[in-house]
Amino acid sequence: MEDAMNGATLPPAPSASVEDYLKAIWESAEPGAASTKKVADRLAVSSASVTNMFLRLQEMGFVEYERYRRVALTERGRDQALRLVRRHRLIETFLLDQLGYSWEDVHEEAERLEHAASDRFAEGLAELLGHPNQDPHGDPIPAADGTLKADDSFPLSSTKADQRVRIYRVGDEEAEKLAYLQAHGLVPGRLLKVREVRALDGVITVEDEDDEARSIGSRLAGSIFVRNVSEDEG
Repeated sequence: MEDAMNGATLPPAPSASVEDYLKAIWESAEPGAASTKKVADRLAVSSASVTNMFLRLQEMGFVEYERYRRVALTERGRDQALRLVRRHRLIETFLLDQLGYSWEDVHEEAERLEHAASDRFAEGLAELLGHPNQDPHGDPIPAADGTLKADDSFPLSSTKADQRVRIYRVGDEEAEKLAYLQAHGLVPGRLLKVREVRALDGVITVEDEDDEARSIGSRLAGSIFVRNVSEDEG
């Protein structure tokens, strides 16, 4: 196979299953390595299946793994994971911008399409879309060379009263929760002022740009990632 970016010859593409595991490891790593349980939960498979795949991935040179310990992607594994993440997030953006998909439906559709798309197709999407930096949910899109913009956002659940923040991304992939966030205007780019953080149950009350107040449960607030804004930013 030929790399659409530089004409270099690439090894055969990994199977969809291998790609899914590499992406799951990358998404579950904190920091740098992932546990068997986290990967198993993310892929909804047994821990035994994950352990067997980790050993296979190690033989393929994609991970560093020792039984009963955490797994870490090698440079090769990380590069492969980010190629898939790039395709996925570009597809999500295309589905929303060009095909009229709803915000909450693009993830599942992209999951089905990401393995069928080639890197050449992904670069065509990037060109068509004007080389976007973020997907519809605010997640950064890896560059074609595998670099990824640093993410300095933090969960809304960790904010304090009187803090002014702007939503950067949302970390939940469940369609029902995404639909709720969109219906209430809790989407990337939205400016919020934290009015109250309730110590008893972690419920956070925020006020948006229209001076509308709403209360957000601690679990949902944990999936909304924000950045601080200065007093003169509007």
